[in-house]
Amino acid sequence: MSEEIIRSVAELQSQYGPPGDLAVDKEMTSLDAHCRRFIELSPFVVIATAAADGAADASPRGDAPGFVQILDDKHLLIPDRAGNNRLDSLKNLVENPNIGLLFFVPGMNETLRLNGTALLTTDPKLLEPMSVNRKPPRSALLITVDQVFLQCAKALIRSKLWAPGSQIKRKSFPSLGKILSDQVDGVSQNEADQLIEESQRIRMY
Repeated sequence: MSEEIIRSVAELQSQYGPPGDLAVDKEMTSLDAHCRRFIELSPFVVIATAAADGAADASPRGDAPGFVQILDDKHLLIPDRAGNNRLDSLKNLVENPNIGLLFFVPGMNETLRLNGTALLTTDPKLLEPMSVNRKPPRSALLITVDQVFLQCAKALIRSKLWAPGSQIKRKSFPSLGKILSDQVDGVSQNEADQLIEESQRIRMY
């Protein structure tokens, strides 16, 4: 392993130099009209959490645009839809309420970064309005905004994330069922593919 490892914030800052004024000044502590609109348009957000011991996790959340509800300029509500019950993010938040969110809007190269704290709520008054097919989420993340700002477009421009030509042919990569059959002893590809198809067809909510 290389010995040229950065081990302090001072070393890091000397390697990169100070941030530009605009990069610092754009940071806000509450949602303005532009942030609210971005969240309203977003069907997809990545949630970053960490356990009490610092072990980190990032997890996707997605639904129809507007699925993340804006309660006011300081608070958001994210429904926890049906999943695999690993509960990695939720267990982390019970131990450590700090959370980071990265919102995407298809077709936009800018993203919205939001950091704050989250509580896990099962309040029926909050969950019922987020019902889909008469099924409310089992819980929701009640998030308090500490820091929010728009991230510049460079990462998505470089990656060409939304460009049709960037999409791979799906058959060029194995199905999840095939991958699981290779990784987990005793699981057949057909069985795994059927379970995944059934889950996506009837247990989305």
